[in-house]
Amino acid sequence: MENNKRKIYVIGHKNPDTDSICSAIAYADIKNRTEENPVYEAKRAGQINEETLYVLKRFQMNTPGYMPNVGTRVKDMDVRKVGGVDSKISLKKAWTLMRNENVFTLPILNQNQELEGLITTNDITESYMDVYNNAALSEARTPYRNILETVDGTMIVGNEHAHFTDGKVLIAASSPEVMEQSVEQNDLVILGNRYEAQLCAIEMGASCIIVCMGVPISKTIRRLAEERECFVISSPHDTYTVARLINQSMPVKHFMTSENLVKFSIDDYTDDIKEVMAKLRHRDFPVLNKHGKYVGMVSRRNLLGIKRRQLCLVDHNEISQAVDNIESAEILEIIDHHRIGSLQTMAPVYFRNQPVGCTATILYQVYQEKNLTIEPNIAGLLCSAILSDTLMFRSPTCTAMDKAAAEKLAEIAGVKCEELASEMFAAGSNLKNKSPEEIFYQDFKKFELNKSSFGVGQITSVNADELTEIKKELLPYMEKALGSHGESMLFFMLTDIINESTELLFYGGDSKNVVSEAFHKEPQEGEQSVILPGVVSRKKQLIPSFMTAMQQ
Repeated sequence: MENNKRKIYVIGHKNPDTDSICSAIAYADIKNRTEENPVYEAKRAGQINEETLYVLKRFQMNTPGYMPNVGTRVKDMDVRKVGGVDSKISLKKAWTLMRNENVFTLPILNQNQELEGLITTNDITESYMDVYNNAALSEARTPYRNILETVDGTMIVGNEHAHFTDGKVLIAASSPEVMEQSVEQNDLVILGNRYEAQLCAIEMGASCIIVCMGVPISKTIRRLAEERECFVISSPHDTYTVARLINQSMPVKHFMTSENLVKFSIDDYTDDIKEVMAKLRHRDFPVLNKHGKYVGMVSRRNLLGIKRRQLCLVDHNEISQAVDNIESAEILEIIDHHRIGSLQTMAPVYFRNQPVGCTATILYQVYQEKNLTIEPNIAGLLCSAILSDTLMFRSPTCTAMDKAAAEKLAEIAGVKCEELASEMFAAGSNLKNKSPEEIFYQDFKKFELNKSSFGVGQITSVNADELTEIKKELLPYMEKALGSHGESMLFFMLTDIINESTELLFYGGDSKNVVSEAFHKEPQEGEQSVILPGVVSRKKQLIPSFMTAMQQ
């Protein structure tokens, strides 16, 4: 039953930190316990860092699923369950199915439900209008059961599972003398109740005769047909009707399109398929699942009623920090503790923004407001998030509410703040086996001001020597990384938790002047960094100073 419920995703920012991940998990828990209809599911927009992995493992919580892009996919469209057919069915049967199902395209499938081809109403119409070749029936290797079905016939002599594979189709409207000149070996002959014509067709080596008007077939004709291995079919229709219908018995395989098929995967993004659909202007397109099996059909009109992904955002409200394709999603709620950024919504949303040090502190308040019991593992996550964001209460972003919430959550989780923080920071400082790129983007955020874009990364460590080693690798990498995400300036904070200071690396554009103006510090000759004593917070100390400097 739960699978039929509407799913809403709770997700933090790109390059998620501990607060972003833990708050997503906790808010999904709150919503699932207070809402009846939807199912809320925590997701992540990027790779999880070592500190967060430690926290999740410590409190035995699963890592949220990876969702790098929230653009709509084919699976969000109304995929029509048009049933597939076997390639041997007749054109007539295919046409009947199309009319009954009110569709214009039929998928042709093999026994493994894999797509072999497509046949459209246009294909069937053209087959009827353009076929002048009287050998087309045999060239298409038409099964006799198709012929029986099409002309409403009965097999008097022969095997209905055989195929008509050689010869042409003739109507025996002439005398036996003329028939002897026109009927050849293996032909299929349509005729009436004239005994002489039936006899002549069999003696001339016809592979099949169709006797019309449902007239009785003599024992002599039956016996001779069996001796000569000539199939005999009786049809209730007249010769004109049988002649008109018989080409409709050909299998769809002979007319289907099987090469260069345009097909979509259930996981394809709709933005990617829109142009293809507009350019080709086919009426319908087949859809396959991730195993290559056929699941249904979509058309351009299915794009109109597409279901957008529904999201609750935590720990951010800037479009540059949001999951890719956020514009295609429907944002329902935002819970954050940062400055109000550039994210716009199509409709009013529930927006809760408080000047505290951590989103987890806000969620602790929500649990209290809704009188919800906080489970020990959730309490451990929220406590860890607060300790991480406030650098164990050392950050200037930390408020009395943060500290009180963390201490109460630690009590519920059965941990001590100092010990938990020490273990977390030690796990997060384990950067020996990481590449400069992994370190740089571990906690990276992009900002925009006055049409200028810049990025700021941060690493916190309890080991000053480790920070010095990281600096040697990061400066060359920043030269390489500049502009890869549209930034004109890059900054990186090497934050020493014990000494409560940051060495700020900078590169590109006007970054040197921004640093000088913001902190009234000039870097030493040839250096691309400055020491900032007492600066540990990107949100409350670095970014506001940068904004003021850049506006001036």
